[in-house]
Amino acid sequence: MSTITTTAREARRDIRAGDIKGQTSGMASGFVQANLVILPKDWADDFLAFCHFNPKPCPLLGMTQPGSPTLPILGEDIDLRTDLPGYYVWENGVRVDHAHDISSYWRDDLVGFAIGCSFSFEHALMDAGIRLRHIEEGKNVAIFRTNIECSPAGRFCGPLVVSMRSMTPTDAIRAIQICSRFPNVHGAPIHFGDPEAIGIADLNTPDYGDVVEVQAGEVPVFWACGVTPQAVVQASNPPFCITHAPGSMLITDLRIHEVSLF
Repeated sequence: MSTITTTAREARRDIRAGDIKGQTSGMASGFVQANLVILPKDWADDFLAFCHFNPKPCPLLGMTQPGSPTLPILGEDIDLRTDLPGYYVWENGVRVDHAHDISSYWRDDLVGFAIGCSFSFEHALMDAGIRLRHIEEGKNVAIFRTNIECSPAGRFCGPLVVSMRSMTPTDAIRAIQICSRFPNVHGAPIHFGDPEAIGIADLNTPDYGDVVEVQAGEVPVFWACGVTPQAVVQASNPPFCITHAPGSMLITDLRIHEVSLF
């Protein structure tokens, strides 16, 4: 699969029109992508604290005013109700819908959180000559729950979720160096090598996303993932929540160099 080169605004326009309904890895080179969590106002403070205590899986890029679906800090025309290719709707920790437009679910008490996504730095990895097979194969990344518990905050607790990319050991070290520049989109990996060390029994059975083969001479490399809040929602049972569908991100107008440390 060749990388889709377009601007963030063009990508959002196509998503809003229903022309894109899959995952967004490889789209809009140079633009920051974001995971999404939407909660009732009376749960928002607890989730904000959860992000503060868990900056690796939940690096917060922005949050909305209650009842507002806009995030002008990330894009003047962003509408959280329509601008992601897929959404999960949750009630009491149970997923009840996979929607492509959440306008009918919107309420005046909802607060949206945009959380940095590792798709944002993939072009920097590819520019450095690091192969990303899930993009080459047109797949989502493989995503796994781990045996690592997040730091609890208020009513929220649950396991850390990671995304996996396979690469040679040399490329893995280079990826650590590159991604360390971008803590607002998950930063450096949390682990590479033996998946059982973080509670992953089988790389061929991801909990979310697609199977991506680890080939001979490669190691799996694991990044903290913005799907973590979905596992936390299942563990914490808020009465209502909307998240992105795994891999279906908000593409913002924020440039990756704007969140680089150096």
